[in-house]
Amino acid sequence: MRLKINWDALGIATSLACAIHCAVLPLLLTSLPIFGINIIDNFLFEYLMIALAAAIGAHALYHGYKKHHHRPGPLLLFSAGILLLLLKQWFHEWQLWFLVPAVFAIVWAHFRNFQLYRQGHYSHNNCAH
Repeated sequence: MRLKINWDALGIATSLACAIHCAVLPLLLTSLPIFGINIIDNFLFEYLMIALAAAIGAHALYHGYKKHHHRPGPLLLFSAGILLLLLKQWFHEWQLWFLVPAVFAIVWAHFRNFQLYRQGHYSHNNCAH
């Protein structure tokens, strides 16, 4: 039996985990130093989260593009979302203005990729996987 991973679901979960991290972290500001934990504005942690979301998302979306629907829209939307996440890191005073559309773009890209995948499977059975 072969384990099959739904990369779009994993990409959405990773993106939402990133969004939760960014939303909840300010609420935990007062308690983290008590435990000796400092991930606030931690350069390495932030970029690792972005890299993880980018790697999983790129794999999922490229697989959908190459093997199922051949439409670049989800890949372009995802790329814009990752770029907005990077801009959030570079322009700290505008973090919220970049974060909200970044998460929306990334989640929408995965959702659209999933829609195109399902649409292709229901409309014809000549899927190349």
